[in-house]
Amino acid sequence: MLAKIKNPVENGVLEINTEKAVKFAESGYGEVEHVAIFDEAQRSWTHKRLADYLKRGGTYGNKLKVPNFPMSEAAFLIWSLDQREDWATIICLVGGGQEINTGEAGISEWINALNEKFPHWNVYISSKLTEAEYAEGKVNELLEKNDKVTYSDNLHLAVSLRSYRAEKLSAFIHALLAIEPKAAELYKEIKGKYPIVLTRDMEKAKRWLHEKVRVTERTGVLITKESARFKPLGIHVLPSGDENAVHWFLEDKIDTRASNYLEDAATEIQVQGLELDYTCLLWDADMRYENGKWHFYRFNGQTKWVEQTPTSESKQDLIKYMLNAYRVLLTRARAGMVICVPEGNGNKTVSGFWEDSTRLPEYYNGTYQYLKSLGIEEI
Repeated sequence: MLAKIKNPVENGVLEINTEKAVKFAESGYGEVEHVAIFDEAQRSWTHKRLADYLKRGGTYGNKLKVPNFPMSEAAFLIWSLDQREDWATIICLVGGGQEINTGEAGISEWINALNEKFPHWNVYISSKLTEAEYAEGKVNELLEKNDKVTYSDNLHLAVSLRSYRAEKLSAFIHALLAIEPKAAELYKEIKGKYPIVLTRDMEKAKRWLHEKVRVTERTGVLITKESARFKPLGIHVLPSGDENAVHWFLEDKIDTRASNYLEDAATEIQVQGLELDYTCLLWDADMRYENGKWHFYRFNGQTKWVEQTPTSESKQDLIKYMLNAYRVLLTRARAGMVICVPEGNGNKTVSGFWEDSTRLPEYYNGTYQYLKSLGIEEI
């Protein structure tokens, strides 16, 4: 569709270039398909991210340049199918609390696009879409003035095919991260079918994984992209780039680049939408359980962790992405996982200084005690 619009865009309005597109009598611009399926629809780009991308001509500047682009990715897809004059359907597959990267608009952008630009479209959504991890629980509020909305229980995919041994894993992880009292009860329901264990020793975690995997099953270490102090534990972050991810996911277990070697840890960005059989989540000091709630920190790259507080919209988004990173990593294992919360380093030098002030035990103890209080067995 980018090749069919008038370029450059004038006055913030997209128009079809009739010299590049053919209009049919019954269907309108019939080259556009009747149906579009958007997987991981909550990851559609914001207006700013898409406009910046198109202005520079793609990631490397070697694609079609479209300055002054006026729409988000969600709005542009709806606009594209709206060019048909007979009928069109967009199927959005969405995951709750899965936005993990700057520029991911979430469910609210789809709703805003429908409300503001395409009020003639009919909207059919799952009744579960009103829960807190979808659009911060504001779906009902955003749709209250839209008279073309139909709610249906049939549109909710209730059973996860990823964690095939435990249908309620996602519910448990949601309760764990939301610090809900029912988390412990949900864990009791799944622990017989889906092992989740806890340790403070990375070597114990590796041994547990090696004992679990069989034949072609895959295991691997996972960390968030905000993790920073994993090198003292003998773990390195998997370098970015598709080639490295391919080796990590596909090479044989005797290859040092493979996930099974348990040396290179992948982040939420590298494993989104993918999975392993057994995983180790290495829980760093970027998200800590303190005084009954989660606190979020970023490492300054040198000497200390800096707490992140929701003082602006961008900070609120950052905190949401940091929480969702753990949601993604805690749901990557098909068959079971070990969570390693390090002990940190509580030693002092003869001069009275901390040996490593970036890994103090207090940064980790609260998280460990919280996870243990849910009944998760320690190895």
